[in-house]
Amino acid sequence: METKDKSFRDKISTTGDKGERVWVYADKPKGKLTNYRFLTAIILIVLLFVAPFVKINGNPLILLNFPERYFVFFGTYFWPQDIYILFVLVLSFLVFVLLFTVTFGRIWCGWACPQTIFMEIVFRQIEYLIEGNPHKQKLLDSKPLDFEKFWKKSLKHLIYFAISFLIANAFLSYIIGIESLSKIVTEPPQNHIKGLIAITIFSGIFYFVFAKLREQVCCFFCPYGRLQGVLIDPDSIIVAYDYKRGEPRGNNVNSGDCIDCKQCVKVCPTGIDVRNGSQLECVNCTACIDSCNAVMSRIGKPKGLIRMASENEIQFGKKLRFTPKIIAYMSVFVVLISTVFFLFNNRKSIEATIYRTPGTVYQVNGDSTLSNLFSFKILNKKRENLNIELKLINTDGKLQIMGENPFVLHEGQAMEGRFFVILQKEKVSKQNSKIKIEVLSNGIVESEKEVNFISE
Repeated sequence: METKDKSFRDKISTTGDKGERVWVYADKPKGKLTNYRFLTAIILIVLLFVAPFVKINGNPLILLNFPERYFVFFGTYFWPQDIYILFVLVLSFLVFVLLFTVTFGRIWCGWACPQTIFMEIVFRQIEYLIEGNPHKQKLLDSKPLDFEKFWKKSLKHLIYFAISFLIANAFLSYIIGIESLSKIVTEPPQNHIKGLIAITIFSGIFYFVFAKLREQVCCFFCPYGRLQGVLIDPDSIIVAYDYKRGEPRGNNVNSGDCIDCKQCVKVCPTGIDVRNGSQLECVNCTACIDSCNAVMSRIGKPKGLIRMASENEIQFGKKLRFTPKIIAYMSVFVVLISTVFFLFNNRKSIEATIYRTPGTVYQVNGDSTLSNLFSFKILNKKRENLNIELKLINTDGKLQIMGENPFVLHEGQAMEGRFFVILQKEKVSKQNSKIKIEVLSNGIVESEKEVNFISE
């Protein structure tokens, strides 16, 4: 799309000519898509606050315990030794984001991103309720401090901080667990000074983001927004203005359908004019679509002057199609997600490694036996203590651990040790024989390892 004025490309919409902040006073959008977006946001907010309480077989649904170095996804614990699974999972998610963005643009930002959900569905609604519509908000901000301005601003920011405190607690529960968070909240403060400091810091950060930074997060700080310019192409579905139908703007017989009412600009939470084409600040919230459709209905014009469409659809009438780029991303995503399922299904709860101890040879004992020294390392990935036992199988001999056998391996614990395998000399026919060792937990065989036994 060609526009006469290209100045919007030279600066962010929320920055003035002198580099000052231009505060966005967005009108409250109304319409079908807005209702769907509100419903989606409510569902996601409920899930955010409820998920920490959900248990699967007594384990958290999701837990990202960075301090103790383990994660929980859908009730399954992942330890540092499972980092390869998490790496492939994160890589799969990134490829999915790329695929989704190439296909549907930045719709995640407007419909599912926590920043947009809380800003538009929670904090801005409180602002409307206390300070009124954008016109009243401007008047209140421009007037000197009086009783009305004092109590309205104080009430708004007090509620803002209270909600930020709740959000901080919700996110913290995904890191330390709901049980640990409950102790911080219910027990005497002096028992959890570090936890309270962490919650206060997180609350202050969230308050600053939603009370001051607001849409600047999407425009300046979000890396995903920066990716938009690289990933989106003429086939990507975005919030687009049908300039072929709308131009030239005006309200006469020679004009297009756009009457230049600027309602699409007034409801934009980032302050842009969608009619200028695809822009960095657009989060695909679809508020402008509802606003424009309402105007089109009032003037008797077809809806869809602003709609979800690609540049090629508007210019050439081409609908969504599977381009080579989409197919490539989809293929990589299918391979990665298949790999995740394979690794997950073949993941063992007990990880055992057994090998001959480096630098050692066989020993000839006085009772006509030969012995080899082996080392082992066993990790308990379960959330329970296990009785671990090592057994020599399919071989007439003896396994002697330097310590107890069986032994207790605590949850999440890794243990290293050594043991001797002792065989009768006359029963060892080869210089390098294969022997098998079973690793049992609570009497159940977890794995079977094959190692070399050397002799004369």
